[in-house]
Amino acid sequence: MLEDKSSPRTSIAQLGEFGLIDHLITKFTVKNSSTLMGIGDDGAVVDFGTKKTVVSTDLLIEGVHFDLAYMPLKHLGYKAVVANLSDICAMNAKPTQITVSVAVSSRFPLEALEELFDGIAIASEVYQVEVIGGDTTSSQKGLIISITALGEAQTDELVYRTGAQENDLIVVTGDIGAAYMGLQVLEREKQVFQVNPKNQPDLEPYTYLIERQLKPEARTDIRELLEKLEVKPTSMIDISDGLSSEIMHICKQSNKGCSIYEEKLPLDPQLISVCEEFNIDSTTVAINGGEDYELLFTIALEDFDKIKANPNLTVIGHINQEAEGMHLITRANQKIELKARGWNALSE
Repeated sequence: MLEDKSSPRTSIAQLGEFGLIDHLITKFTVKNSSTLMGIGDDGAVVDFGTKKTVVSTDLLIEGVHFDLAYMPLKHLGYKAVVANLSDICAMNAKPTQITVSVAVSSRFPLEALEELFDGIAIASEVYQVEVIGGDTTSSQKGLIISITALGEAQTDELVYRTGAQENDLIVVTGDIGAAYMGLQVLEREKQVFQVNPKNQPDLEPYTYLIERQLKPEARTDIRELLEKLEVKPTSMIDISDGLSSEIMHICKQSNKGCSIYEEKLPLDPQLISVCEEFNIDSTTVAINGGEDYELLFTIALEDFDKIKANPNLTVIGHINQEAEGMHLITRANQKIELKARGWNALSE
């Protein structure tokens, strides 16, 4: 995972801004009919006809959002795309295009940017979205990535955070907490490496957790799945900052309360095992850990029979009146008030 000092290095300054753009954009082609003009003009042109356009932007900063000591640049490019597409999925929309802006310091050669853009290109291919523009500039402090994602949906397909109703069921896709524990493993191994660079970590027991941290996936499949099940969520959000923070967003914007049940939280067996190794409570990790990029949504109680047998979906609680507050119900049947202890980008 560490940088290979023997690899060739081509100075970005040799190419200049426009030469760099011309070099990197060869990785991208247009496939969606809604893309009338992609890279190559002052602005992209997208025509969604009668559909609504959904837009979301994320900013990733070296040293704040990622550590290149263990985050390969190709994985970083892929993850940066996934993080933005997940926001589009959380609106129950279909991702279609992205723009990519990058600021780099002089320590990054062309080959490093090629690795980053290889990851972006792979993600755009996997998720069938187009790179239609962006910007490049210099940075005094490492690498900064800004991606804007666009998506489309019919008006009646869109789902907001504001629609949760009393007695709605709270549903989560996949499993949660694994990405956070993957980060803990990588941070531990980084510290070991710094003390003894000759020590090579054995990461085999942590494969799933590390993959969830370094190469997460956006749940673009859920929109089609729910459509086939004839279920439309009443509210939805993606789990990027932690389950507790996300359900609190839904409750506050829907003016409701909630009950989340500890025994219902979907945890991967590897997560439980590694939490025991680190002496960390797995429930705490599950409700506060971020970057899972799963979807959290609410559905009407009468839709339960449509989803109850689906292995992709887990009912973890229900919506209450606002006055009842927001709580985690433990296995011992204790009520613990939920607090937003997930990722806070502005914390020191």
